[in-house]
Amino acid sequence: MHAGFLGVGATPEEVRAVLPGDGLVPVPDVVMDRGFGLPAPPDAVWPWIVQLGKERSGWYLPGWAEALIPARRRALRTIDPALQDLSAGDVIADWGGPNASFEIVEVDPPRALVHRSQRGALTISWAIVLRPSSGAATGTRVHLRLRLAGVRRRRLVELGGGLFDLLTIAGLAAGLRERLGTRG
Repeated sequence: MHAGFLGVGATPEEVRAVLPGDGLVPVPDVVMDRGFGLPAPPDAVWPWIVQLGKERSGWYLPGWAEALIPARRRALRTIDPALQDLSAGDVIADWGGPNASFEIVEVDPPRALVHRSQRGALTISWAIVLRPSSGAATGTRVHLRLRLAGVRRRRLVELGGGLFDLLTIAGLAAGLRERLGTRG
């Protein structure tokens, strides 16, 4: 499977695939696809995905990176049962600004979690899709897709936003691998 730069590259098949939530931004200006493998089945990965977010479990990073962050801002290293009941229609905070949020559109455990947001003229959908890794009975392929419409500076978003997305997803992949490796 294609690892891509920093180990979070989407395969050509993933880029071409139709994902849940694509219809929320039917004519995107920018699409960012990322993908990575994890050493656990989707039902073990799902609880970590569903609790992601600001004012929730945080954004998983590897321990070396979290050591640079104040302790109160570090992501959880355990599953929190109180964060497992996410439903369509729920609104969760996002890091995109003081009032930025995502509405949960679809929760399909352990396969897909779809978010949407409207931020001024910017329309956003974000899908996280889990599937068993091909050829590996115990692995999961995580595919993340961000779709944006209403982008005023497309090239800037593709380059600057793309680099930020790449780095945050690489951190997420490393943080999840760490957490799944230490789970009992």
